[in-house]
Amino acid sequence: MIPRSFARDFSLEATRPGAAEISALAAILPPGTPVFLTAVPTVGSNDVVAAAAGLRKAGLEPVAHIAARRLSGATQLSEMLVGLRGEADMRRLLVIGGDVDTAGPFSDALAVIQKGRLRELGFEAVAIGAYPEGHPRIAQRLLEAALDQKIAAARAAGLEVTIVSQFSFSAERILAWFCQLRACGITVPVKVGLAGPASLTALLRYARRCGVSASLRGLMSGAANGLIGHAGPDPIIEALAAAGDLSAGDLAIAPHYFSFGGAVETARYACEAAAGRIAAGRAMAQSTNQ
Repeated sequence: MIPRSFARDFSLEATRPGAAEISALAAILPPGTPVFLTAVPTVGSNDVVAAAAGLRKAGLEPVAHIAARRLSGATQLSEMLVGLRGEADMRRLLVIGGDVDTAGPFSDALAVIQKGRLRELGFEAVAIGAYPEGHPRIAQRLLEAALDQKIAAARAAGLEVTIVSQFSFSAERILAWFCQLRACGITVPVKVGLAGPASLTALLRYARRCGVSASLRGLMSGAANGLIGHAGPDPIIEALAAAGDLSAGDLAIAPHYFSFGGAVETARYACEAAAGRIAAGRAMAQSTNQ
């Protein structure tokens, strides 16, 4: 069984949650669970504010993605932040670069942290992205430098900092990345990205889209047989938990679930894992019997 110490303090992502989906999430998740609102180009600022307000009213903790390179200017950012604070009582943000070729005045997440007046507008904490398997468009040395710069800028602005990583299908790569963070002296809390329950087709599609090349090769070669046909990332959670008490020492570690198979299904899985009720091989056996 999966120890609770790693899996219990989880967060998850949702895309375009409407009233019905928010109600379903609230019925499953513990009160105050962080639900991150994915940055989608076709979803406007008003829709993000409305979804955040709905999550707050339902007793959950909304955390909006702010994609720096998709912002048209300081006015758009300020209006969105004012709406999120005023209508959703939001106090935490995830600031990402946003993988588009053109950019307005905010060229990256660091620029938003430095120039976005986040603390002045009432925000208390910021999450920043990281990449256990690297980034398909950014050199590793630049990723490491940017991570240091964003942590320093957030702290200078009086903001609490959390790292939220890209998802990975490789427990070995995640553990190596943890060691790298420690070696670099990084001690802020870490939410490690995991793919929630989804079909293999969906996992492959998102792995390609997000540049998770090492994990994708493992899936295609059959090296990750524990994941293929599985209801969720049980083998990865078990491997991380078996590596020791990851919440001890100088890094606080917890899962962050990407909802490729749907937010409600991911919420159910996350609660089962948090309660220690996900057993290795259970979902595989269920899949085989169907």
